[in-house]
Amino acid sequence: MHDDRELFEFLILEGAQAGLSWITILKKRKSYRKAFDGFRAEKIARYGTRDVKRLLGDAGIVRNRLKIAATIENAKAFLALREEMESFDAYLWSFVGGKPKQNRWRSMVEVPARTAESDAMSRDLLRRGFKFVGSTICYALMQATGMVNDHLVTCSRHAELGGATRRK
Repeated sequence: MHDDRELFEFLILEGAQAGLSWITILKKRKSYRKAFDGFRAEKIARYGTRDVKRLLGDAGIVRNRLKIAATIENAKAFLALREEMESFDAYLWSFVGGKPKQNRWRSMVEVPARTAESDAMSRDLLRRGFKFVGSTICYALMQATGMVNDHLVTCSRHAELGGATRRK
């Protein structure tokens, strides 16, 4: 995935998922898109008190004041980062050298919750003012957007995503 808006959406959804099951967020994804103006950071960055109240009353999303405030702050940080860098896409993918990391896990117990790359991404995002971007959240983002291939080698998706051609 290389679209800035989609990457921003995934970052927000991964942060919203913190402490919850992923299926909870997936079921609410359509509502999130509607509630947060299609994840258009330019609009979200201008949200005020009235928008926060509206979001806190929206049963279609997780109504957590800290996560809502984080989304607004993340939109501002996203815009600042994009102003500074070539793109949000290039920035995020720089943590994996610009191409998907092909792992060769044989069992689920081998799949990490975080890595040195997600630690570095988390530290830098936090430094830039992003919220709800701990290392585990960053690693989940990397998995969800194709930055890492954590499918087991026995899974057909592993080879489809290029895992058969790269050694660990």
